[in-house]
Order: sequence, then C-alpha cells, then structure tokens
Amino acid sequence: MLGNGLQGSLLGIRANLEGFPTAVTGFVMSGYYLGFLIGSIVAPKILATVGHVRVFAALASLASSSALLHAVIPDPYIWTVFRIVTGFSFAGLYIVSESWLNDAATNETRGRILSFYMFIVYGAMAAGQFLLTVSDPMGYNLFVIISVLVSLALIPTALSASPAPSIETPKKLGIRRLFAISPLGVVGMTVVGVAQGAFFSMAAVYGSMIGLTLPQISLFICVSIIGGAVLQMPIGRLSDRFDRRKVLTVVTLLSAAAATLVLFVEGMDSKIPFMVVVTLFGGLSMPLYSLCIAHTNDHLEPDEMVAASSGLILMNGMGAVAGPFLISLLMASYGAMAFFSFLTVAHLFIGIFAIVRMSMSEPTPLEDQNDFVAMPVRSGPIAATMNPEAEEWDEEPDLEPEPNTWFTGLSKASMSILEDSGDDDDEEAMHGDLTDDGPALWGRNG
Repeated sequence: MLGNGLQGSLLGIRANLEGFPTAVTGFVMSGYYLGFLIGSIVAPKILATVGHVRVFAALASLASSSALLHAVIPDPYIWTVFRIVTGFSFAGLYIVSESWLNDAATNETRGRILSFYMFIVYGAMAAGQFLLTVSDPMGYNLFVIISVLVSLALIPTALSASPAPSIETPKKLGIRRLFAISPLGVVGMTVVGVAQGAFFSMAAVYGSMIGLTLPQISLFICVSIIGGAVLQMPIGRLSDRFDRRKVLTVVTLLSAAAATLVLFVEGMDSKIPFMVVVTLFGGLSMPLYSLCIAHTNDHLEPDEMVAASSGLILMNGMGAVAGPFLISLLMASYGAMAFFSFLTVAHLFIGIFAIVRMSMSEPTPLEDQNDFVAMPVRSGPIAATMNPEAEEWDEEPDLEPEPNTWFTGLSKASMSILEDSGDDDDEEAMHGDLTDDGPALWGRNG
C-alpha cells in the first residue's frame, strides 16, 4: 500500500510535468480502476487453479515491473496499458491478502481483523504520499522506490509457513434485484465510486494546477485520507443510533458543503485553512462507502450480505472507472475550479436521491438496523466476507445452487418460494433477473 499510494499521486504529478493534456491524464488514471475491476472478476478464477502464493508472487512482480516501465516509456497510451496492468495486479493482491485474513478470522476476531486491515490500508496510503518528497518526480528514483516496496511485499508471502486458504468467490446478486432491494445503496455506491475515483486519481493534478508545492500536495492528499479514517467510526456509530438514511443524507450534504468551501480557501496565501477544510471533506466523504453498504445490509438477511456487498463493490468500481475521465474533461475545459465543483455536484446528487427515497419508503426500525462496519475504500470483493454481521453463503447448504435445474444459479430456497407462490407475475420477474452469479431475490422496499 505504500507503493500503491505513492504511485497514484506520482503519476498525476509526472503526467502534468510531461505535458499530458488534462483529459488524457484522466483517461490514463481511469486505467487503474478498469484493471482493478477486471482483476476482481478474473483473479479468483486464477487463484482456484494456481494457488495463493504463486498468484501473489506473479502479480507483485507484474506490478513492480509496471511501475518501472512508467519511467522508461512516458507515453500516455503506454501508461494507460500499464495502469490497467497495475490495477489488475493490485486487485489480485488484495484478494489474496483478504482471503488469508478471512481464513484466519473467527467470529470473535473478524471485526478486529477488519479494523486493523483498514488501518493498514489507510495508514500506508497516507504515508506513501510523503515519499513524493524523497526525490525529483521527473527522475527514475521514485519509480524505483515503488518497485522496491511492492517487491518487498513478496517476502512474507513467499516465506509463510501458513497453509494457503481455499478460495471461495462471493456470489453476487443481479444488479436489478439489488436495486430493487436498496436503490439508495446501489446509486450511492456508484456515485461514491465516481467521486472517490476522481479524487484519488486527479488530486495531485489539481494540486499542481493551483500551485501547491510537492510537500503541500503530499500533505493535501494525506490529510484527506487521515480525515476519512478518523471519522469512519464516529459517523458509523451515529448511523447505528439514528435512521441511517438521514445520517447518510446529512453526511453527503456536509461533504458537498466542504467541497464548496474549498473553492473559497484554495487561493489563500496560508494553506492552513485549505488543509483543514480538505481534512473535513475527506472525513465526511470517505465513510459514505461504508454507510451505503451498511444501509443496504439493513434490508438483507445475514446470509445475503456477502453477495450484496460484492455487487455493491462492483458498482462502486464501475463508477471509479468513469470518475477520473469525467472530472479531467471538466478540468480541461474549466480549470482547477472544476475539481471540487465536480465533487460538490456528485455529493449533492447522492443527498437529493436519498431525500427522494426517504419520501417514498418507511425507514428501517432502529432495532432492525445492523451494526455499522467500517470497510476500507480500496478493497477487493473478499473483504465483504470479513464483515462480522454477515454469514457466508457456504455456511447455508440450503442456498447452494440446484445442480440439475435449468435455472443457472437458482437456489433451492428460491425454487421453493417459486413453487409455493404460484404467482405468474413473480415467475416472470424471476426469469428476467436470474444471473450466473447467485440466486435471485424477491424485491422489497429498501
């Protein structure tokens, strides 16, 4: 994560120094999230045949080599390919790490392990920003440091005496059915992906455009990450005590307000107000990821949460692919002010959609809400299985797919519901929503 945190910011700065057009830089940076999305789908299948240690070694080597090649070939089209490769590699590295953690976790330790995992992800991402000041971004040294850091991650894995865990890819709910369960969860996670993908990819470019020095850019990105880590649990605890939708709405509208306030302080000679407001923005914006998952889980049974979270993470990833490119187009046309203006609009959209949803459906009773669980923003699909509120699908044998039915992925439970209902409309609805990723669920107001 030290190497990954450094690389994302370094490439934004280096692209600006190389004279890449802003829109082209956004396209390049989107490549990481596209590769991550592909890797999240493909890597578990590779793991099942090759094994954890070999996959981790191969992908870490690939990510390490890709980091060096950025310095050798500073071309935007080649960089896009390298970013896709890097995203693919890190998706697999996340999945291997999360699989090992999940396999080692018990019901009693799962929550603590997830919290420590999030601390490592956020802490290392934040610390990686300060490595930007170690050497000249136009040179080779920082790319070498990234390569070395990623390569060092091989050592504990290669020397581990622990048995490799079995890989169990979380099933997913069809997106239409997931939307029927929780429209706010799906829309919120997608737009959060757009906003956070845009922020992390283009923050360094924005910092360069407003004249921040290299140490100031490092601090700017670092404090936003730290703010998100610090406010995760306080905001989460509030959402446990009150209607979660209201908390989500207030938090996203405050995020929009903080993003707007940045526009008024970014030009000040003193950068202290700017850093304070950016810290507040990160602290309010980053917990939205976990809030959307928690809100969706409030409408699910424990054995549905892993599948739903995997689907939400997929939607978040799709939003993250679009975010950097969209914001870069606006920055190319309207300058640096478009950066936080875009983030303001994104968070306002979530807030308005949440208000509309609250006017259409009743809140979940407080006693029926699940406990908030903080999830790291940059994580793979296996992280969902570490949620202590969830029950894994493999623990419920009655939900295993019927092997001989022509409904691919239809569970025994769903078949029994269909047989009992005798409702042609329900049967027709099921035919339209079945996927290979998991059993269909009946719609409900969420």
